[in-house]
Amino acid sequence: MNADPEAMSRLSLADIRAARVLLGDCVVTTPVQQLSGPSVEAAFAPGTRAFLKLELFQRTGSFKARGALLNVLALTEAERARGICAISAGNHAIAAAYAAHAVGVSAKVVMTQSANPFRIAQCRLYDAEVELAPDVHAGFRRVKEIQEKESRAFIHPYEGLRVSLGTGTLGVEFMEQVPDLDAVVVPIGGGGLASGVSTAVKLIRPDCEVFGVEPFGADSMYRSFAAGKPASIDKVATIADSLGAPFATPMSFALCRAHIDELVRVTDEELIAAMRFLLEHARLAVEPAGAAATAALLGPLRDRLAGRRVGLIVCGANIDAAGFARLVGS
Repeated sequence: MNADPEAMSRLSLADIRAARVLLGDCVVTTPVQQLSGPSVEAAFAPGTRAFLKLELFQRTGSFKARGALLNVLALTEAERARGICAISAGNHAIAAAYAAHAVGVSAKVVMTQSANPFRIAQCRLYDAEVELAPDVHAGFRRVKEIQEKESRAFIHPYEGLRVSLGTGTLGVEFMEQVPDLDAVVVPIGGGGLASGVSTAVKLIRPDCEVFGVEPFGADSMYRSFAAGKPASIDKVATIADSLGAPFATPMSFALCRAHIDELVRVTDEELIAAMRFLLEHARLAVEPAGAAATAALLGPLRDRLAGRRVGLIVCGANIDAAGFARLVGS
């Protein structure tokens, strides 16, 4: 593992809680909802109880605000004067734009041409300049050019100590809200969410299992686990573009490898079915990534977690009405 051991060792509960204090009112403590009812009980294995961590109600509509804001708050005055840049299919771009706006610095974000128009509009509402790239690989190349040419601070979408500290605050909240969970299921894109959440869960309750879930069409972390080192994929081929990281990175990989018990994968069809399930049984209209943990419990983890108390992270809901209808109506 190539992650900085010192940085990994600093992911203590005290550091995570200190990060939450620093974030203050710029992020909210999102609620938890237990799924219940005869149809829910029939969908899961007998005796399974599911608790949704509703991070879709976070500022900017996803968990990304936590890590982005910690990174922007840490900038020096000289760095703030030059502004920030970011690359994202949407959620991190919105979060970076929000964080820059909150701190009073300029933001330039690179997004893929396939990004949902709602997400692009949200970035511009926070006064960010938006550039579109043909795909995520081209987007990473372009944001590097911006960083070098304009000397902007690059706010990484899923790598770094502050990203993991930020998402660790989510994990601490969840474990305090539902202290007797047997398992937590967390979506994985690049691993920024999973690295912090899994670390927090294991620090608080080592016997609580943590499962990561990826789409088959964007399984860079699954391949990294198999290879024993960060790996990449040639292209992203999933409706869950928020989970479409083209490669894993050292620190997020190392933290996930250390604290996640198992990875599973889900199909786009399973993601759509889970979106419908959450709409019908929790009255939540989420993006595909936001349904990933639920898809895992309805699918590959159904029997594995039978009869247990399971926490599901609903990580985001940045999708417009037309996009949602097109997916759930297909």
